[in-house]
Amino acid sequence: MFQIPPAIASHATEVFAALVFGVALIHTFSTKFFENLAHSRPRHAGLWHLLGEVEVVFGFWAMVLMLFMFAVQGEHQAITYLESRNFTEPMFVFAIMVIAGTRPILQSAMAAVRMIARFLPLPGSVGMYVLVLVLVPLLGSFITEPAAMTLAALMLAENFFARPISTRLKYATLGVLFVNISIGGTLTSFAAPPVLMVAAKWGWDSSFMLATFGWKAAVAIAVNTAGVALIFGKELARLPLQEAAATDAPPVPKALVLVHLMFLAGVVLFAHHPAVFMGLFLFFLGVATAYQRHQDRLILREGLLVAFFLAGLVVLGGQQQWWLQPVLMSMSSEAVFFGATLLTALTDNAALTYLGSLVEGLSEGFKYALVAGAVTGGGLTIIANAPNPAGIAILRPHFDHQAVNPLGLLMAALLPTLVAAAAFKYL
Repeated sequence: MFQIPPAIASHATEVFAALVFGVALIHTFSTKFFENLAHSRPRHAGLWHLLGEVEVVFGFWAMVLMLFMFAVQGEHQAITYLESRNFTEPMFVFAIMVIAGTRPILQSAMAAVRMIARFLPLPGSVGMYVLVLVLVPLLGSFITEPAAMTLAALMLAENFFARPISTRLKYATLGVLFVNISIGGTLTSFAAPPVLMVAAKWGWDSSFMLATFGWKAAVAIAVNTAGVALIFGKELARLPLQEAAATDAPPVPKALVLVHLMFLAGVVLFAHHPAVFMGLFLFFLGVATAYQRHQDRLILREGLLVAFFLAGLVVLGGQQQWWLQPVLMSMSSEAVFFGATLLTALTDNAALTYLGSLVEGLSEGFKYALVAGAVTGGGLTIIANAPNPAGIAILRPHFDHQAVNPLGLLMAALLPTLVAAAAFKYL
């Protein structure tokens, strides 16, 4: 049997992986095309609906890449590559999404925000809108960005997106939310994936992050939120502040809320140890099942889809280093900030900072510019930041045809991204 020389097979795989990655990017912008196929060709509507799910895109094309690797490099090399990938982040995002989206956690967060909103001298639901887009992203520096995204998206879905608001407001809110979450995790050294990739190697602790990145991020978050609240102030003012949503169930016992908070804290604390946090998650599922009367539907489907998306990105992204790292390292300290911001839209921002961490002797200016650019561009696309698919999964049912237009997201995130860029560049 003819065997392809290993060097040729390896290079062919890298080239094919780059092509597949490009096709996957195009696919994320074409999900509406597959949804239309599902209606025009009902015989295979299930397949077209599947390919129209944006969370399925990278998992599907990762499967195509693995089949190619099996055919060209052989079973051993393909399995070795797959086992060399780190799937901790997809597993963590799945666990934290499900726990953060439970009734005890969400009900407690809602009550706290409503209480504070009553003391703000703002009409209608403007106060709550501002609080959700400012406080929750900053909270992501402590409970991690995926948990903050889940909480913020669920709160926005229940209090705004499920109510009669314009599509323009929905996209503007989504753009600001994604940018704010991406930069809101920079107050500490452990909550934002792109920071976590470099913090230990470069000696960046939480005090350094707060002094160098965090306060600038807080300013940008406040400006972004104030801007969208001013633009859509009249529309938000017409929405009365909900004391409790119509679907709110009776209050959850405080003891059960405390137990859920302990599970949430435990998963966050052991976020880099999947054997521990998945064990806690399984234990949590048992508790949630035992007290079903105090639970809404667990967002297991949404969490699994997001995990599948991120796992596919891990598989495909691992084969992009051969071209991505030279492009990144060819830039000057001045240019890398803008280069990283743009490249983040095409790949996960944590992948960019990880590639930078592999290079020795980088200047402090280059390190700052790389991380600042990576978090700045984290709201431009669904793949730019790991928590973004979680937000899409929760908020997508409230958009027309239950689909978020990637171009609409890009346009909505441009101005908030420029504000974040100005904050990191000039403050």
